[in-house]
Amino acid sequence: MARFTIIPLTAEHDRKGFSCGVEALDNYFHKQVSQDIRRRVAACYVTVDIETNRIAGFYTLSAGSVPLVDMPEQLAKRLPRYQAVPVARLGRLAVHTDYRQQRLGGALLWDSMMRSVRSELAVFALIVDAKDEQAISFYRHYGFLAFGSLPNQMIYPLTNMVSGV
Repeated sequence: MARFTIIPLTAEHDRKGFSCGVEALDNYFHKQVSQDIRRRVAACYVTVDIETNRIAGFYTLSAGSVPLVDMPEQLAKRLPRYQAVPVARLGRLAVHTDYRQQRLGGALLWDSMMRSVRSELAVFALIVDAKDEQAISFYRHYGFLAFGSLPNQMIYPLTNMVSGV
């Protein structure tokens, strides 16, 4: 039986006990995420421990676009010459300190990719602004590439996950 489930964050979830050890992420999750959901600027998904109903991790997704000129050349050459390319933005991803070393970060990342691929809105890639060297290493491990003019900006082309039509 599965120990975790990943579902949209609702008002019934207890966010107060969540702590990933990164103050900015904890503060966002405790104080800001519900406002972003209400304003429709981000969607938030949580992984919940089925036995205890505790939130073990979360991530946020939102829509965005990236100028074609910022795309890595190997990706840009396969794209139409539009000014911007539609993307999904992975805004935040965190795992509670009590649930580390259980591969939940990878599960949350995979879930964000699959939600982006299954979306009724077309998006070419999932992008993220990695917060530090540890995050860069995490995303590189899953095939993300550095791109654009901003430091730590990374991209994963979702065409890697789908077959042709």
